[in-house]
Amino acid sequence: MATTVTRFRETPLPRTRSAISESAGMRRAVIGLTVVFLFLFLFFPLIAIFFEALRDGLGAYLDSFRDPYALAAVRLTLIVAAICVPVNTIFGVAAAWAIAKFEFRGKSLLTTLIDLPFAVSPVIAGLLFILVFGSHGWLGPWLEARGLQVIFALPGIVLATLFITFPFVARELIPIMQARGKEDEHAALTLGAGGWRTFWQVTLPNVKWGLFYGVVLCNARAMGEFGAVAVVSGNIKGLTSTMPLYVETLYLEYATVPAFALSSVLALLALITLLLKNLIESRWRSAPGRGN
Repeated sequence: MATTVTRFRETPLPRTRSAISESAGMRRAVIGLTVVFLFLFLFFPLIAIFFEALRDGLGAYLDSFRDPYALAAVRLTLIVAAICVPVNTIFGVAAAWAIAKFEFRGKSLLTTLIDLPFAVSPVIAGLLFILVFGSHGWLGPWLEARGLQVIFALPGIVLATLFITFPFVARELIPIMQARGKEDEHAALTLGAGGWRTFWQVTLPNVKWGLFYGVVLCNARAMGEFGAVAVVSGNIKGLTSTMPLYVETLYLEYATVPAFALSSVLALLALITLLLKNLIESRWRSAPGRGN
């Protein structure tokens, strides 16, 4: 019996071939294909944007931002983002907290509704707001009778942007809160902490990096949204034209240098978002307990 056991232990196990180390040629081919794809569809367009923006020199590039319509577009974009990001942050935290920590009727419906903007075309979303708030919409006559304008004005742009961007914070926080479980909150409540104190001192610190990540993505999408805003704003220069809309206007007017100058600002925003994303992810992975 001892001899049998010894022979069994000495018998070498069959070697398994790892998919990662199976073929060096395959790895090079996959990496090379990825690099080529990224260069053609990411790096090359970004390089082209900055090349065209600086084609007539730095002076012409800076002059593009002295255009009053361009300044109005930048100002409107910042105002919309300043409104939408805090509102969606509050909604996202509340929705994620409710879904991850409580059981209630309609929970699955709420989760589905949060994903709705991902499934609906932004143009369709803009048309829905026109159907509700337009001059011939459901609430249009009531609003006009009281001197309130939603469509082709700042409120319509804010509403459309809120709709498009509200899933980002919630979708980042829900899986994090679900992974953390409810034990920390139960322990805090057992020790006598109230609901709000538990949230501020236990729940929120556990998800702070995920929250920051969601806010960054929400801000980037709010400043770069085009489809829904184009429908509800009317793209009136100096009044309801955001940066993406004014870039299209300039390009259609063959003002290529100013168009690419404003586009470079949006491209820089995208690059900063990616850098912040990588920074947040690295801090999140290195944090004790991953999120504390």
